[in-house]
Amino acid sequence: MAGHPSAGADSEVGRLRTVLLHRPGPELARLTPHNHDRLLFDGIPWVAQAQDEHDAFAATLGSRGVEIVYLTDLLTETLADDEARAAIAHTTLDGYAGRRLGDAVRAHLHRLFADAAPEELTRLLTAGVRNDEVRAGVGPSTLVTSLLADDEFLLDPLPNLIFTRDSSVWLSDRVAITSPAMRARHRESHLTDLIYRHHPRFAGAALLHGHESEPLEGGDVLLLSPGVVAVGVGERTTPAGAERLARELFAAGLASTLLAVPLAMERATMHLDTVCTMVDVDQVVMYPNVADTLTAYAITAHGDEVRVARPEPFLVAAAKAMQIDTLHRIDTGLDRVTAEREQWDDGNNTLALAPRVAVAYERNDRTNARLEEAGIEVVRIAGSELGSGRGGPRCLSCPVAREPLAVRDAAMLDA
Repeated sequence: MAGHPSAGADSEVGRLRTVLLHRPGPELARLTPHNHDRLLFDGIPWVAQAQDEHDAFAATLGSRGVEIVYLTDLLTETLADDEARAAIAHTTLDGYAGRRLGDAVRAHLHRLFADAAPEELTRLLTAGVRNDEVRAGVGPSTLVTSLLADDEFLLDPLPNLIFTRDSSVWLSDRVAITSPAMRARHRESHLTDLIYRHHPRFAGAALLHGHESEPLEGGDVLLLSPGVVAVGVGERTTPAGAERLARELFAAGLASTLLAVPLAMERATMHLDTVCTMVDVDQVVMYPNVADTLTAYAITAHGDEVRVARPEPFLVAAAKAMQIDTLHRIDTGLDRVTAEREQWDDGNNTLALAPRVAVAYERNDRTNARLEEAGIEVVRIAGSELGSGRGGPRCLSCPVAREPLAVRDAAMLDA
């Protein structure tokens, strides 16, 4: 199957043309002191403020010529198709997420899904379904609704949907549907899978990986240069997930090298892009507290198998794979405490709009100042509420289309 002609990305820094976002919605209002930890949020965000910050982020991207497509708009349009509606009902209610429903509740939700208008079904799929919202419709004959508290969720909300980076990632002209490690995020990839399979905009798009494959999340995937991909391996992406992606990329002729980068199994380093992002064709901003210890295993094709090299320092292995002299690290020059504070607030999680132009949270003033000293244009956005789920501008965005690197930029890589 051919890739989609108007979508794709082969680098982190080619000029951004189209991006997939999710505006915070009613799913964030479902977070409570009781459930926010289980749903992977460190606190309970102020929803209206998060929406204002997200609107400002989108407006900033739009002012730079970036087309914005919203996940819920695409989902609603997709759910107008009966085949897509039936597919997501089956995946959601008859799959793992539906194991706690019981026959009566499952049958009721199938009817609810079938009868709901596309906009309402989008809300149900993203904001979740609470026990008290269906108890009357199910009736008194089920133990499930009788024993669960009114505010227990039969289908959990998806507050992490704002981090569109994680549930899909474009690799050249193909899109990888990822497989989140955390149960709270499984259904996000079900929705992106549905959109890419059924929405007319992506007709003919070739898919990789899949939500039933080994754990892999988009925040761990960095497109260092055309044909060279780095994948963080830690809390969210497993060694098996990285190896599976390597085999898929090699088989499709989309990469020559995949660098597997071990990460500490900690929330602060849940993804590779929490400690390292690209801001130019040969420059990265990196969390200084790991810069000297981050390593990489170069994986290359060897016939039908893969070959795994011995570990090397990340920047060394990356430069070799990219065939450049040096992948430069912008030295943020921060003391350990300041570096840790700004990394926790996603100071290293930047979104490149073009070579040497990056979006960053305004709160990380020390990191941003050092980026500017290195010649990077920093486009600052507010993120006091958006960051409560531990994600920065890169996490909040899934590039659907980037321009291939310009001749000047490609020449820099070859120099």
